[in-house]
Amino acid sequence: MQLISLTVAVLVSVLLHGLSLSSATKQNSKPHIIFIVADDLGWDDVSFHGSEQIPTPNLDGLANSGIILNNYYVQHICTPTRSAIMTGRYPIHTGMQHSVIQAAQPYGLGLNETLLPQYLKQLGYATHAVGKWHLGFFKTEYTPTKRGFDSFFGYWCGKGDYWDHSNHEIFGWGLDLRDNLEPAFTDWGNYSTDLFTTKAIDVIQKHDPSQPLFLYLPYQAVHSANYIQPLQAPPSTIKNFSNIEDGNRRIFAAMVSSLDQGVGKVIDALQTQGLYNNSLIVFTTDNGGPAAGFDMNSACNFPLRGVKATLWEGGVRGAGFVHSPLLSTKGRVSMEMMHEADWLPTLYSVAGGDIHDLGDLDGFDMWDTLSKATESPRKEILHNIDPKSGYSALRFGDWKLIVNASQSWSGWYAPPGLDNAIRGAALKNAVVTCGKPPSSPSECTRESGPCLFNVADDPCEYVDLAKNETEMVDSMLKRLEEFK
Repeated sequence: MQLISLTVAVLVSVLLHGLSLSSATKQNSKPHIIFIVADDLGWDDVSFHGSEQIPTPNLDGLANSGIILNNYYVQHICTPTRSAIMTGRYPIHTGMQHSVIQAAQPYGLGLNETLLPQYLKQLGYATHAVGKWHLGFFKTEYTPTKRGFDSFFGYWCGKGDYWDHSNHEIFGWGLDLRDNLEPAFTDWGNYSTDLFTTKAIDVIQKHDPSQPLFLYLPYQAVHSANYIQPLQAPPSTIKNFSNIEDGNRRIFAAMVSSLDQGVGKVIDALQTQGLYNNSLIVFTTDNGGPAAGFDMNSACNFPLRGVKATLWEGGVRGAGFVHSPLLSTKGRVSMEMMHEADWLPTLYSVAGGDIHDLGDLDGFDMWDTLSKATESPRKEILHNIDPKSGYSALRFGDWKLIVNASQSWSGWYAPPGLDNAIRGAALKNAVVTCGKPPSSPSECTRESGPCLFNVADDPCEYVDLAKNETEMVDSMLKRLEEFK
C-alpha cells in the first residue's frame, strides 16, 4: 500500500512539474515587446523612405528586414497620438482630440481608461517606460507608475531642453525629469537621447528573461526644445553633417542621427541579453514632422502635403515599421491600411490575450495582416474631429475627406538642400513620388467647402475630386456626423 501511495505521489509530482514547465514555456513564448516612439519625425526624415540627406542605417536595417508601414496613420499632435496608442481608441472617444496637455492644465487621460501596460501586466508582462509621457500629471494617479508601468524614467510634459531637462511654458520654467515619481536632479548635462537610451539598456540588462518584457521607449527626439535654443544635438554629431548648408536642418539631422544610433544600441542590448529572437519591435513617429520652421523645427514630410498639427498626409501619415524574427513574411512594404489605435489589440493578441476581453475599441487586431500579409480588417480611419474649429478628416478606402481646414501650413515644404540629396535605394513602394505641386493648391476651408482626394492615386493631395464625386462626399460627411 505504501509503495502504491509513493508511486501515485511521484506521478502526481511529475504531472504537476510537467504542467509547471508547460506553463513556463507558454509564458516564455510570449514575445518581448519594444515600442519605440520618435517625436515629430517627418515622413522623409528616414532614409528607408529613400532620402539620403539624413542617413539612418540602424532604422533602415530594422525596417528593410521587417515590414515598412506605408499606409499607416497617426494623430496630428502629441497627446492625441499617445492616448490612441495607450487606449486603442480614437481621441474623440477619450476627450483627447483638441490639443496637447500643457504643464499647468489640470486634466489628463481619463482614469476610466485601461491602458496598454495595464492589459499586458494582466498577461504576466514586466512593464517599463523611458522617455515622454504627456498624458497628464496634475494628480499622482495620472502619472505612468500609477497607470500600469512598473517603472518610469523620463519627463511628464511635451518638450524640454535636451541637456538640462528643463521645460519652459507660459506659467513657469522648471525641471521636468523624473525617476518614477522623484525629480532627477543629477542628469544635468546628459543629452536626453543618449540618456534615455542608457536607461532603456539598463532595463533590458536587469530584466529576467523568463518573464515577457514590455518596454515603452518614447524618445524626446526630434521635438524642438525651449525657445532659447530650439534645436540641440551633440557638437560632434553636428559636424558629421557639414554637407547640409542650412544650420537648422544640419542640427536637426544630427538629432535624427543620435536617435538612430540610440535605437541601434537598444537592439544590440536585446541581442546581448538573449531577448532579441523572441522580440517584437515597433517603431513609429507620433505625428508628422514640423517642417519649414513650424514649431521652431526643421523636419521634412516632402513630398507629402502639410505639417504637424494638420490633417494633410504630411501631418498624419506616419513613418513606422515592425521588426521581429517572429514575422512570417518580412523584408517588404505593407500598403494595408493601419492606424496607431490598432497597436493595443494587436499587441494584446500577440501576447496571448483574447481581444474580446478588451471592450469597445476603435483599433483592430492587425497581427495576421502584418505577419502573414493578409488583407487589413480596417476600412476607414477617423483622422480627427476638432470640437472647436470643426477641422475634420476621414479616410474611407482610398478616399480622404477634409473639412474646415485652415489655409495656413497647407502646402508642400521641402527642406533646404533636398534637391541636391541623393535618393537612396529602398524597398519597392517605400518611396512616395509625386509630380510638381500645383501652383494653386486646393482649399478645403469652411468657406470653400470639403475636399475629397484619392490618396492611393494622389498621396500628395494635389487634385480635389469633391465636385466629381458628390455621392462619396455626402456619404463621408454623414459618416463624420455619426462620430460626433
